[in-house]
Amino acid sequence: MSIIEKLGQAIDQKNESAMNDLLHDDYKFTMHSNGAVLTKQDVIGWAMSDDINRERVRIIYENDEIGIEHAFVTFSDGNQQAVMGVYTFKEGQVIGFETGATNISKE
Repeated sequence: MSIIEKLGQAIDQKNESAMNDLLHDDYKFTMHSNGAVLTKQDVIGWAMSDDINRERVRIIYENDEIGIEHAFVTFSDGNQQAVMGVYTFKEGQVIGFETGATNISKE
């Protein structure tokens, strides 16, 4: 199983221990939609909440250095986004994640 698959499974199952193992201590999550940068603990806390529901997740590419994923994400406030994410890896862990997101209108 790839690193992205393992992390996605940990997020979906709210497995804090697995997320802690998969995310590097220097991990940074950059959201280009709003400029926010989150730390490892920020992301684990967010993932443990009921705010994130990922659907139709596709891993577009992954090797030992980088991974690219696309998913549709629904947040607890009802907002939906199509999210393209780029992962960077170090020593078998995720050290960086950058996203670009497109809002999906509510109908």
